[in-house]
Amino acid sequence: MPLTSRKMPGWLPIVVLLIAMTSIQGGASLAKSLFPLVGAPGVTAIRLALGTLILVAVFKPWRLRFKAEQRVPLLMYGLSLGAMNYLFYLSIQTIPLGIAVALEFTGPLSVALFSSRRAIDFVWVVLAVLGLWFLLPLGQDISHVDLAGAAFALGAGACWALYILSGQKAGADHGPATVAIGSLIAAIIFVPIGAWEAGSALWHWSLLPLGLGVAILSTALPYSLEMIVLTRLPTRTFGTLMSMEPGLAALSGMLFLGEHLTLVQWLALLSIIAASVGSTLTLKRETQIKSVDIN
Repeated sequence: MPLTSRKMPGWLPIVVLLIAMTSIQGGASLAKSLFPLVGAPGVTAIRLALGTLILVAVFKPWRLRFKAEQRVPLLMYGLSLGAMNYLFYLSIQTIPLGIAVALEFTGPLSVALFSSRRAIDFVWVVLAVLGLWFLLPLGQDISHVDLAGAAFALGAGACWALYILSGQKAGADHGPATVAIGSLIAAIIFVPIGAWEAGSALWHWSLLPLGLGVAILSTALPYSLEMIVLTRLPTRTFGTLMSMEPGLAALSGMLFLGEHLTLVQWLALLSIIAASVGSTLTLKRETQIKSVDIN
C-alpha cells in the first residue's frame, strides 16, 4: 500500500465520499432542470464533454503509464462510467430523483453484499435493504412509476457496480488522475450519441454556464474524490457507505425539484443512513485494530 494511503486518517476517506455524493446529487438536480431544453442524452453529452475537458486539464493523463493488467479494467471503468451517466439521466426523465437513485443503488448494494465476510457487515446490508424496500413505490403505488425509467435506473445500477470494481483495479497506481482517462473513454463513446440525439438545440451558448455547473458538480469533482476513496476503502465498506445516495438524492429532489416523499419513505431513508453510520463505525474499529497489530 502506498505511503500516502497509510498516513491518511481512517475517517478522511468517508468525509471525502460524503462530499462527492452531495456534489453529484446537486448536479443531478441541475441536470434534470435542463431536460426540457436538450433532453437527457443532450445533458449527458454536455456533462461528459465539459467534465472531461476539466479533468484532462487538471490531471494531464497523457503523462500516466498503465500496466498491461490495468488496461482492460481501465476500459471497463470508462465504459461503465459513461453508460451509468447515460442510463441514469434517461431514468430521471420519467421517475423522481430519489426513487431513481434508490433503484440505481442496487448495484453498489450488490457489491457490498457479495463482498461481505463478517456477520456485522450483513447487519448494515440488511438495514440498507429494508430502507430500500420501503423507499421504493411498491404495492398500489407501483403503477405510478414508469417501467422504462425504472429499468434504466436498474441498468445504471449494474454499471455502477462495474464502476466500483473496475475503478479499484484501474486506479491502484494513479489514484484520482485515472478518472481523466476513464472520462475520456466515456466521452468518446457517449458524447457523439448524446449530441446526435439532442440535435441543434445543444449548440446554444446560453447552455454553457449551466452545463459547466453540471460538469463540475456531477463529473469533475465527485469522480475525482471517489477515485481517492476507491483505492483506500474496502469494497464492502465503500458499497455500503454509498447507501446514503438515495437519501441525498431525495433531499436534493425536494429542495431543487419539488419532489416530496412520504413519511414511510423518510423512515426508509433513516434506515439507510443507519446502515451507513454502522459501516463507518466498523471501519474505524478495523483501522484501530490494524494499527495495534502492526505495532
